[in-house]
Amino acid sequence: MKTLINKATILTVIFIAFGLVSNAQVNKKRKAQKDTENWRYEIECVGIGKAGTKVIKVWSYSKKAKIAIAQAKKNAVHGIIFQGYAGGGQGCTSQSPIARNPALEQEKQEFFDNFFNINGGKYMKFVSNSGDSTPTVTKVGKEYKIGIVVTVMSSALRKDLEAAGVVKGLSSGF
Repeated sequence: MKTLINKATILTVIFIAFGLVSNAQVNKKRKAQKDTENWRYEIECVGIGKAGTKVIKVWSYSKKAKIAIAQAKKNAVHGIIFQGYAGGGQGCTSQSPIARNPALEQEKQEFFDNFFNINGGKYMKFVSNSGDSTPTVTKVGKEYKIGIVVTVMSSALRKDLEAAGVVKGLSSGF
């Protein structure tokens, strides 16, 4: 009987510990989502990648460095869709945003809420760390500005957004 009680106690402790760890992970994801609700980031071209890709450095802001690092990929995809970037060194030319309509994010809010969902949003399919993805960390006031180089599969991203009916194809005119 004593062995059953001990096993039950051990199982209870394990379930409670697992619940606390899971809850901490959920809270961390919510914090990360909250920190990027206003889409505070900057992107710049850092080089030429394979055909259909963009190699960019994305600068994300957060009070916690780990959160800024975690949000870098999300910000990079958002930047390619809605912001674009200026040309510069390393053979980079200016890149217009995929979305021609500045109000598109609000008009298709449900789509983009799901697309950029922190729990497995589709945006992850179009971005990866690039080469030496060691972050550049700068403290700016009470928060961190973190720069990470990523590769965005911009052609595949455009095709996916076109197939979903979110953006018009390049050949559809203005």
